[in-house]
Amino acid sequence: MSEQLSVTIDGLTIPQLGFGTWQLEPADARRMVAEALRIGYRHIDTAWIYHNEAAVGDGIRDAIEAGHVAREDIWLTTKIWVAHFEHDALLRQAEESAASLGFTPDLLLLHWPKATPTFAETLGALNEAKDRGLTRAIGLSNFPSAEFRQAQSLSPARLITNQVEYHPYLSLKTLRATAAELGSSITAWSPLAQGQIADDPIIGEIARTHGKSNGQVTLRWLVQQGVVAIPRTQKPERAAENFDIWDFQLSDEEMARIHALARPDGRLGDWLDKDFRWDQE
Repeated sequence: MSEQLSVTIDGLTIPQLGFGTWQLEPADARRMVAEALRIGYRHIDTAWIYHNEAAVGDGIRDAIEAGHVAREDIWLTTKIWVAHFEHDALLRQAEESAASLGFTPDLLLLHWPKATPTFAETLGALNEAKDRGLTRAIGLSNFPSAEFRQAQSLSPARLITNQVEYHPYLSLKTLRATAAELGSSITAWSPLAQGQIADDPIIGEIARTHGKSNGQVTLRWLVQQGVVAIPRTQKPERAAENFDIWDFQLSDEEMARIHALARPDGRLGDWLDKDFRWDQE
């Protein structure tokens, strides 16, 4: 196996292929986190609102006790839910998440932008959580470019990623440029377009050229952009397949052909508050 790709932001190295746990029930989350770490994943993503943080922590401990990985080699992300954006509530949830996981997370994200309370209050509390040692780093999730810039202007610490929906059917040109401008990164949720890429003829043609699956080509397309991807599955064999992307590379032409699949109606999960607007491309 070739070496995994990673991005380094503010001296912190984030493995570019992570294992996502959205919609995994606790028993499945524990089983699959342990299996993902056995396979070779070194990045695990969860959130308070997923109601599986304790199970994710158990899965990590299972993998550590089995000798598959050391804690210091795992990048662990969780998220502050929008109902906890007031100063005191945010700090309480940061403490609760660390206790549930049984580990201090490496990264704590604001799950969606909210107009109330103010960004200043929420970003202040998020920075305080970092200063108190409740996380190593902080960031955002689902913030359009304007709010991304505003949040960074209010944050003494670097916001090291913005976790958003990203896959071949959704252009993220503007937001990727914003992340680069701010010295940050993009993490892609639903990187396989919730399975829609499986039957795509263009991705399929490229996949056959490399002897890979459509999912493997799509994940390779993401990591070659410097994007972090967090696919989720309940199947060990699919987790292993998703991880097997380090022994091939897409050409510039192949990358461009996949970029060209983006379409105006490509967004699958639009829960953005009416106070905000997505970038146009």
